[in-house]
Amino acid sequence: MRKKLTEFIFFGNYFYALCTVALSMEASLQQGVPLNTPAYYVLLVTGTLVYYTYAYMGELHLLNVFNKLVGRPRTSMTTNSYYNRRTDWYTRNYKLITLTQFFYTLIAIAAALYLVIKEFHEIFSLHADEWLMLLAVPLVAFFYYGNDYFPIIKINLRNSGWLKPFIIGFVWAGAVTIYPVMFYKWQINQHYEISVMSVWLLIKNWMYISVLCIMFDIKDYADDYNKHLKTFVVRVGLRKTIFRILLPLIAIGLIALWGFATTQHFSWPRTLINTLPFICLLAVAYSMHRRKPILFYLIVIDGLMLLKGISGILGYLLFRENAYF
Repeated sequence: MRKKLTEFIFFGNYFYALCTVALSMEASLQQGVPLNTPAYYVLLVTGTLVYYTYAYMGELHLLNVFNKLVGRPRTSMTTNSYYNRRTDWYTRNYKLITLTQFFYTLIAIAAALYLVIKEFHEIFSLHADEWLMLLAVPLVAFFYYGNDYFPIIKINLRNSGWLKPFIIGFVWAGAVTIYPVMFYKWQINQHYEISVMSVWLLIKNWMYISVLCIMFDIKDYADDYNKHLKTFVVRVGLRKTIFRILLPLIAIGLIALWGFATTQHFSWPRTLINTLPFICLLAVAYSMHRRKPILFYLIVIDGLMLLKGISGILGYLLFRENAYF
């Protein structure tokens, strides 16, 4: 029962949806704006579920077409046991997933229409930079898979090698950092103007999630190597990826965090609680030189996103003497 529940939460992408909500709430509180309406979070959750489930169902469809041509068993996907296990789960639950995918798509469309009609009264009078920020994230997310599922599309950002983690990080950071505040401003009939604070938060979240993506590239080393996909770990090896890429990126993030906390006169408890996710990120990155079980990637690495969101929320609720962060 526990195994089935774990697979449902993580393979079904419900944990990703939970992370988007936590990080979005964190970003709103850190930027000093109220939380969004329920319709926004419904759109965020269902959009996350639909996007990731569509991606994995697409992978399964392409895999089965290929396996049929070469005579390989349907669930034999890669040398990576994580993908074999995930593919098996999608195969066993394909009908249920198809139904829930259709249901979540309808809910996402309904939530989007509700927001546009009932809450975003001035959406057609947005400034050019607002349209750019609104469209950039979904367009990059769309082109991430590109011609994998749409042959007429010539762009496939997924095969960009070492850029791949930063592309994923950008999509996540934009969705959970810019969107919450921008959508709230539209709800109260105000234009969104990006600030130094929001840029800093965007970069911080971008770096944090990109580091997590590089860790997943370590897990996918064998498959990426066979596909000639030049990720960091394929290019420079495991040890150099950890010590020359992951650890320096985390250190830069920590220095930026502490410097910003000092200039904003944060209390030391507030600084400490916001430092915790980076310390955990550092510890996990250092441990990546040893092979990890599947649940490590499912729970620990992805769980660092949830930890960051919770830490930021607690930091605001417990130590809110400052206006931001």
